[in-house]
Amino acid sequence: MATAPAIRIIVLGTGDFALPMFDHLCDTGHQVVALLTQPDRPQGRKQELIPSQIKQSALARGIAVLQPENVNAQESLEQIRQLGPDLIVTAAYGQILSPDLLAIPTLGGINLHGSILPAYRGAAPVARAIQHGETETGVTVIRITPRIDAGGMIAVARTPIGADETAGELEHRLAALGAPLIPRAIAAIAANTARITVQDRSKVTRAPKLSKEDGFIDWSLPAPAIHNLVRAMQPWPLCSTTWISKDPSSKGPLRLIIHQTRPVESPDQGPPGTVVEAHADALIVAAGAAAVRLLVLQLPGKKPVSAADFLHGHHVLPGDAMKS
Repeated sequence: MATAPAIRIIVLGTGDFALPMFDHLCDTGHQVVALLTQPDRPQGRKQELIPSQIKQSALARGIAVLQPENVNAQESLEQIRQLGPDLIVTAAYGQILSPDLLAIPTLGGINLHGSILPAYRGAAPVARAIQHGETETGVTVIRITPRIDAGGMIAVARTPIGADETAGELEHRLAALGAPLIPRAIAAIAANTARITVQDRSKVTRAPKLSKEDGFIDWSLPAPAIHNLVRAMQPWPLCSTTWISKDPSSKGPLRLIIHQTRPVESPDQGPPGTVVEAHADALIVAAGAAAVRLLVLQLPGKKPVSAADFLHGHHVLPGDAMKS
C-alpha cells in the first residue's frame, strides 16, 4: 500500500463518477474523515429511498456520511469546520460550493471533472462531448474556485471516444481514468510542487445540465448527429420519438424510446422522419442527411427489443412518420 500524506480529507461526491476516486483514496491509505453526499432521493416506480453507491462504500468503511440539503448552510459549514479538513476533494457532487465553505480547508479544494478543460464546463460534460461528435475527451483535476469549473488545472488524462460508446459507458471509463490522478495531485499539493495551468478562457465551451427535452430526436439533423444524440442521452434521459402510422387501424401515435442506432445511406430517401424501410430486421428512418437504422427500441413500460422483434409485433410501413 502506498504511503499517503497525513492530510485530513473530506470528499464531496454523489454520482457514480465519484466512486472510483473515493475508493482509490481510501484504498491507498489517505485519511478520508467524511463523505458529503446528496440526500437520498426517491427512485424507480416504487419511489424508494436508495442510497448512492458512494454512500454505501463510505458506510461499509466506517467513514462518517453527511447529507445536507444545502451544503452552504451555516449548520453544514459548522459541521465541516468541526471535522477540521486540510483539503476537500469533489467529483459529481451536485451542489455549488460557496466561498465560505472553500475557506474552511487549509489547503483549499480540488475537483475531478469529466472533460479536458476548458472544454465542456458544467454539469454534463460526458454527454455533451458525445452529442457534439467529439472523438477524444478526458478528465481534469482542477483547483476549486467560486466560478464553476474555472480553476487552475493540476492534471489531465486523455482517452478516445468509441464510435458507438454511450455516455454511461464513457463516464465509467473516465471515472477509472481519473481516480489515480487525485492522489498524485494531493501529493503535489502537500509538497508544494503542484504545477497549476491557467485555463484558456477563449476556448471555454459549456456542458449544461440535461433535461428530458434534450432526448427528443430532431430528424432534420444529419444521421451522424442523431446517432451521437442517442449515445449521449444514455443512461438518462434517453432519446425518444413518436411513431405515426399510415395504417388507419393503428392504435394512434406511439412514443418510442430509441436505445441503439447506426447511420446508413438509403437509396429511397424521403422527408426527414419518414420510415424508408421496415422489413425483417431493417427499420430505417430518413434524416436531414442520409438515414438512421434503428437497432434497439422500446415502448414505455416495456422492455427494450431489437428492431426485428419490434417489427414482428408492430405493423410499421414505409411512409410512416417519426416526429419529435
